[in-house]
Amino acid sequence: MKLFTFRGGVHPSERKERTRDLPIEPMPLPRRLYVPLQQHIGEPAVPRVSAGDRVQPGQLLGEGAGRISAPVHAPAHGRVLEVRDFASPHPAALPVATAVIEVADQQPSVCRAVEDPFRLDGDTLARRIREAGIVGMGGATFPAAVKLGMARRDRVETLIINGGECEPYLTCDDRLMRERGEEILQGIELMLRCLDAERAVIVVEDNKDAALANLRALCTEPDRIRTVSVPTRYPQGSQKQMIQSVTGREVPAGSHSTELGVVMHNVATAFAVFEALVRGKPLTSRIVTVGGGAVPRPANLEVPLGTLVSDLLRYCGVEEDDYERLLVGGPMMGQWLPHAQVPVVKGSSGIIALSEAETRVSLPQPCIRCSRCVEVCPAGLLPLELAKRIRKEDIDGAGSLGLKDCIACGSCAYVCPSKIPLVQYFHYGKGQLQARAVQARKLERTAELAASKERRVEEMEKAKAEQAARRKAEAAAKKAAAGTAPAENAPKSCAIEGD
Repeated sequence: MKLFTFRGGVHPSERKERTRDLPIEPMPLPRRLYVPLQQHIGEPAVPRVSAGDRVQPGQLLGEGAGRISAPVHAPAHGRVLEVRDFASPHPAALPVATAVIEVADQQPSVCRAVEDPFRLDGDTLARRIREAGIVGMGGATFPAAVKLGMARRDRVETLIINGGECEPYLTCDDRLMRERGEEILQGIELMLRCLDAERAVIVVEDNKDAALANLRALCTEPDRIRTVSVPTRYPQGSQKQMIQSVTGREVPAGSHSTELGVVMHNVATAFAVFEALVRGKPLTSRIVTVGGGAVPRPANLEVPLGTLVSDLLRYCGVEEDDYERLLVGGPMMGQWLPHAQVPVVKGSSGIIALSEAETRVSLPQPCIRCSRCVEVCPAGLLPLELAKRIRKEDIDGAGSLGLKDCIACGSCAYVCPSKIPLVQYFHYGKGQLQARAVQARKLERTAELAASKERRVEEMEKAKAEQAARRKAEAAAKKAAAGTAPAENAPKSCAIEGD
């Protein structure tokens, strides 16, 4: 299969050697689970439980609200203590509605018997994927059923399965492909059936020899499902860059990949589809790499969603706050965490506790105009010019230079000799654009409500005027009728003649 390449990119130190050869092991259930109702892009799930309710593994905790949303399920037997705001895995630990569950026992989740999913039609498969709460497991957390629905509507021909895992430290997808390749392939077959697509391409970076060998041995129909190797280069795992590597075509700005006839999902998403449709298990756990220089016993763990990061670190031998920095995801695109009292969610691919030696950061210096940031930007942007406009609060100017097309991969900041925190500027600028869009929608909605109110007032005034006119006409008609009717009891008039 002919492969292509994408512009820019970098080669950061992989740092996968400590967890690459560690098999997946189950994480024991903690005493309490903190399951957020917002674990996806879109509207948060609506609570369907309250304090005191007993829950079973896989029971619905929150129902998806709106088109872009996803339900949330209980990972274990237990009792709901409360549904309240709790810190989320966000740099500011923003609070979100969370179901706090006291775990009753350590029994694993029980899979429910389901009918053969390979006999079901695409619409039924998509509905069951939605009901299972499956989202993009590579970190984007976009509801999988919505993405499949868009792809089916656009009649995509090719399903790309992302096995790149280009972020340093992370090895959860690598282990998944090595240990559960057959399940991944069945999940891919079901997604192809759901999409009514012709072929699937599993894309794996060439630093994962064992995963490549395992998947290639399992792919008995290479014309339908093929595994290809691509050069190791960050951000190979990003959607637009991987699609360009496979198809040679670039997704236009503001467009969707489905317009090119392709759609991409992560290998962990394919495994979640298999578990939901074949084993009847909704998305209540995921594989997480726990690594970093501050972790004495790194691991690839299958973690119940809602487990606190502090519980994972304790399980891996990390004493309380015995690390320099903590992040969820990889070090390039992951989020820094202010503390460990946040839960693991559907998009948490890794928990990385870094030592002091791994976090030495130099103070930013003035730009030397070397243009390295431009050379490595995979989106073809001008990072320094974007940052300069954002520093001056010229958000519109940054938007005109393509701020929305920035994938926040961090390649520019990685190569910058002046250590300018470019990505921080881009996150701020995107946040401002989003806030402006929200404000614009609010103003538009306010204008609509004001216009609607004005129309209602006009209609009410018109109705009152019509009613008043009708009453006036009825009164006039009654008066006229009373004036022309003969008076029955009126005295007879008599003429008085004069002398």
